[in-house]
Amino acid sequence: MQIWTLQTLNSLALGGLLFMLSSGFSLIFGLMRIANLTHGALFMLGTYVAATLVRQGQSLIVSALVSMLCMAVVGGLLERVILRRLSGNAQGQVLATLGLSFIAADFCLYVWGGDPIAVSTPALFQAPLEFLGVRFPTYRLVVLAVSLGVALALYLLMERTRLGAMIRAAVDDMGMARAVGIPASLLFTVVFCLGAGLAGFGGALAAPIFNAYPGLDADMLPLALIVVILGGVGSLFGTFIGSFIVGFVYSFGIFLVPDLAYVILFLPMVIVIAFKPQGLFGRAA
Repeated sequence: MQIWTLQTLNSLALGGLLFMLSSGFSLIFGLMRIANLTHGALFMLGTYVAATLVRQGQSLIVSALVSMLCMAVVGGLLERVILRRLSGNAQGQVLATLGLSFIAADFCLYVWGGDPIAVSTPALFQAPLEFLGVRFPTYRLVVLAVSLGVALALYLLMERTRLGAMIRAAVDDMGMARAVGIPASLLFTVVFCLGAGLAGFGGALAAPIFNAYPGLDADMLPLALIVVILGGVGSLFGTFIGSFIVGFVYSFGIFLVPDLAYVILFLPMVIVIAFKPQGLFGRAA
């Protein structure tokens, strides 16, 4: 019973982290049609920044907020300085973001070295919770709660604010959005900063679970791509559902049949692409 409980909580925590990584990726791709392949690198950089700050004595909460702010700034610069100059050049954007992800990986290797950096769980959440004789890892429950809070905040942003209305309008029909006076240029930067900040925040929260290590970006980016494909590009609800589906499939796949874990993970994506190319909750073009 204990092992199944732990595996379920691992799946839920991974799903929450994937949502924070994938929601920004989905919004960026849905709005700007840019497959931002640096998104995994932003997640990894957020983990390293948080690990560094925690080792210097800062709390994980402060470290996560600093990571989010730093990655939001990096994302804004990336959009303004590089991707804006490649507007309309899809191949150039893919190559540029792919190249930047390699640069970020080498930067992390140069600055922090090749050894994993362990990040201890905050003292407040180290003791497990017990219920009906079953022990629950407290920090994983905290990560799940934070991810649900982020999901609620994003929902309110998208559905209850003027900015959210502009983003939804631009995702649905960019030409019409421009025609009615929506400042597309500013909107692109805001969404890119939001997506990058969420990736950095998720990376910081992941630090006590995954640790900071070279290759974390390559491990997380494919999972984010699968989430976006399953849920539907630009669909926040689809990203939320897809994140937890992938979290459960990946965690239990590795636990039950490690030799076939990637088959089990990628097979649903292939089926969705074949029968519903727009994703489970995406809109047909």
